[in-house]
Amino acid sequence: MNPAEPSPQILVANAGSSSLKFQLYVLRHGALALEIGGQISGIGTTQTRFAAADGHGRTLTDEPLATSSASNLEQAQAHVAGWLAKRMDRAPVAVGHRIVHGGPRYHDSRIITPEVLRELDALAPLAPLHQHNNLLPVHVIAERWPEIVQVACFDTAFHRGHAPEVERFALPERFYQQGVRRYGFHGLSYEYIAGELRDSHPEVGSRVVAAHLGSGASACALLDGRSVDTTMGFTALDGLPMGTRPGRLDPGVLLWMLEQGMDHDEIQRVLYYESGLKGLSGISGDVRDLEASAEPAARLALEVFARRTAEAVAGLGVSLGGLDALVFTAGVGEHNARVRARVCHHLAWLGLRLDDAANQRHARRIAARASAVDVLVIPTREEWVIARKTLETIGEASAPNG
Repeated sequence: MNPAEPSPQILVANAGSSSLKFQLYVLRHGALALEIGGQISGIGTTQTRFAAADGHGRTLTDEPLATSSASNLEQAQAHVAGWLAKRMDRAPVAVGHRIVHGGPRYHDSRIITPEVLRELDALAPLAPLHQHNNLLPVHVIAERWPEIVQVACFDTAFHRGHAPEVERFALPERFYQQGVRRYGFHGLSYEYIAGELRDSHPEVGSRVVAAHLGSGASACALLDGRSVDTTMGFTALDGLPMGTRPGRLDPGVLLWMLEQGMDHDEIQRVLYYESGLKGLSGISGDVRDLEASAEPAARLALEVFARRTAEAVAGLGVSLGGLDALVFTAGVGEHNARVRARVCHHLAWLGLRLDDAANQRHARRIAARASAVDVLVIPTREEWVIARKTLETIGEASAPNG
């Protein structure tokens, strides 16, 4: 790059069901440096808020938004775009997007062409809570700024290469050929955790379970930094109970619902919006609300969440042949000491012991010295992974014979 030329910028968009996160990175001396990061949370609610900071953590804005400014994701995106336009002196060389489902075809990040976008749109029934929202910024940018390169970074890609006995459901072969298999999700988060363990914690053993606990929750078995098993399967409904999703569920329950006269849309609404912690408690899908409540149903929801998480950790040990370390990450995993303590309590039979003081102060290592299993808390950085993969993808596309 010519020293006189401005450093290239990568914009990252991570659109969820009720939030829009963004980060702007600049490439300096071959490394990605965060310039600006922020999010609009509570989209479509009375609690909508826009917050952003610079790369040093200094607040640039932190304010509530009128519902009319962000009643839906498209409005929220327009607000962010207008705000960023006042602070950027040039267009980014590319925009990287978190896309939840890549289906059976996409094994790694991909430049988004019209054909790719059509295929990703077609996968929306497999992730109705996320896929449309992930792709909405892609559509808007493609229509308004078609010259900007866009890259899809898939949550499913990190889990590709699982052994057949892990990937397959016990269903006839024809369903597998149609794409019915265990994909796994939260792969961008687990890819970051694997890299952080390799670079910052080489002392940790090779058999690790990472628990990504947030409004969406899953766990992943990492063997020498590779995903060998995970709790989520065909869709993001599987595995652990989540904020509003049930996790592991007897499929006979769905047959029963059909027999009761419930149609597809009603069942989908129950499974994606009315179940999980919200369904168990009848109060909220937010762990903070449940911990603040004295209702027995709130305590029940938290205990189910902790127990199922511990069961998943123990079960993933089968794919690892043992367990050297447990890593907590994501919103609940990083910030909620009580949830971590509840999960670890159920794993005491493995010789796992917490250092209660370290856990309360959210230390990086929270295992007691006598613990047979190491326990760490590692904040995830999905947006940084997206930025790196976006840079790698556009570099490969521009390379000779690339």
